[in-house]
Amino acid sequence: MTPNLNSKVTLNWYDYAIFVGTLVFSTMIGIYYGCFGTKQATTREYLMGAKTMKIIPIGISVAVGHISGTFLLGTAAEVFRYGASVWLMVVSIIIMGFLVNYIYLPVFFKLRLRNIYDYLEQRFDKKTRILAIVFYVVAEVFLFPVQAYTPSLTFATASGFNVNLVAFILCAVCVFYTAIGGFKTVIWTDFFQFGIIVTSFVSVYLIGLGKSGGFLSVWYTALAGERLQVFNFDVDPTVRGTFWGYLIGLAAASTSHLAVRQTGAQKFLTLGKSTDLKWSVTYTVISMSVLQTLCVLVGLVVYAKYQDCDPLTSHMISKHDQIFPFFVTEIGASLPGISGLFIAAICSGSLSSMSSNLNALSGVIYKDVAYLFLKKKLSDKSSSGTLKVIVLVVGTLCTCLVFTIGLLGEIFSISLLLLGLAEGPLLGLFTLGILFPQANSKGAFYGTLGGFIAVGILAVPAKFYELKGLIKYPTKPLSVRGCDLFNQTTTTTNFTTALNDSVSSQVPSIFRISFYYYTFIGAAMTVIFGLIISYMSKSKSSVDRKLLSPLIYKRLPEECPEEKKMTCISAGETS
Repeated sequence: MTPNLNSKVTLNWYDYAIFVGTLVFSTMIGIYYGCFGTKQATTREYLMGAKTMKIIPIGISVAVGHISGTFLLGTAAEVFRYGASVWLMVVSIIIMGFLVNYIYLPVFFKLRLRNIYDYLEQRFDKKTRILAIVFYVVAEVFLFPVQAYTPSLTFATASGFNVNLVAFILCAVCVFYTAIGGFKTVIWTDFFQFGIIVTSFVSVYLIGLGKSGGFLSVWYTALAGERLQVFNFDVDPTVRGTFWGYLIGLAAASTSHLAVRQTGAQKFLTLGKSTDLKWSVTYTVISMSVLQTLCVLVGLVVYAKYQDCDPLTSHMISKHDQIFPFFVTEIGASLPGISGLFIAAICSGSLSSMSSNLNALSGVIYKDVAYLFLKKKLSDKSSSGTLKVIVLVVGTLCTCLVFTIGLLGEIFSISLLLLGLAEGPLLGLFTLGILFPQANSKGAFYGTLGGFIAVGILAVPAKFYELKGLIKYPTKPLSVRGCDLFNQTTTTTNFTTALNDSVSSQVPSIFRISFYYYTFIGAAMTVIFGLIISYMSKSKSSVDRKLLSPLIYKRLPEECPEEKKMTCISAGETS
């Protein structure tokens, strides 16, 4: 059915009921853990759940916290415009699982860390740890409003409410239940919200199939529209969405999120046994792969519906990021509750990420910032109260930043830009410490700064050119020939692709490198700079084996006494 430009889709009372019910139930979980039982009265319980959580809830919580509403919403738009090659993220997720399970987390788990940035002080020095914390805090503060803007945009598109008002309400709900309920609330709300997401996407997919003629019809439509050209092995880094960009770039981004951000690693470190850790990571990989596959399948159904009438070109929406919620409200107009369930799913994805970020961020700020200004050691009850105040303060600040997100371009690329700027160097820093025993504190500190500057030189001008409209990526064929107010006989990309290529050619190639590579570039440059500076500084000290990945033990000198577990090799000062 061709969409009517003059039609106006509105939500019904039962859609609002489902949406509000999701928020209320999430809030009730927070009230339960904050007001009953032990009431999250100790820092260990508030930040780590007293290490009583099970492997499946932890694994699912990590997954839904990583694939947030930003990706749930952005993937469908990505498939519609650029094709299903984004499914290759599943391959990068599997690679990430191996890296996290066998390189990074075993080291942190063996050290029994609560805060992974403690590792950097043990391995290098205090100033390196402080630098990493600054990067982490800045990344979290700016990612929070991006994550909040996603569901707000979804609800505003479907309902007509002001996007800033919706964002404020969602942030307030998230900050409240996270502050009062602590870590256990984060885990169990994530678990509940995962169920909402899967139920919604499966329902939308099946309904979309029914309205598009079934699976084979959707498949052949996607094939004819070039949406199933998944494997693009072009090695040109300026080409958007190649096999290498997804494989290398997204594997680095996912590894960074799960292994070297307190937000992801903290959840895994609450488990009691190393076998639990491995199984929980496995559940995370499975959950993320299922969600990503569902997103791509839904994206193909969206394309099947709008193959002949691109909603953006025909002015039914103002951004391609809005195409998924627009699609759901169109197909769900005659089916009670579908639109509300979908909006609840997008909100659930973002709320899970936001609450996880706030809980982990409060612990880092408490230990490494607020604790410095405390005149005496606080009791467990006072510490828990201080953590809750920190969540409220940081959450309020992040909420204020939400109102600037709408000015910054595509949601999908913004997230990876922020991840690349901060998390690329962080991934490189931890990689230096865990895999390169010859790296020292000077190399770690200045190498991280070098990696940050290097990726910033690429990413910041690229975003400037993008905002000026000088960087445009050619899309797959988009058509308006089936729209009521358009009588086109050619696809829009027949005449826009050449124009996009002409405009982009005005920008130097180095600034047209795909944003998918930013995290990898930041990590790689940090490792390279760090090793060079470590070699040039030539300071010597020994490194404890437990600070290194078990994968490199075979490369360590055999003459080192095992009972001392020291490598007896050149390395940086650890004071």
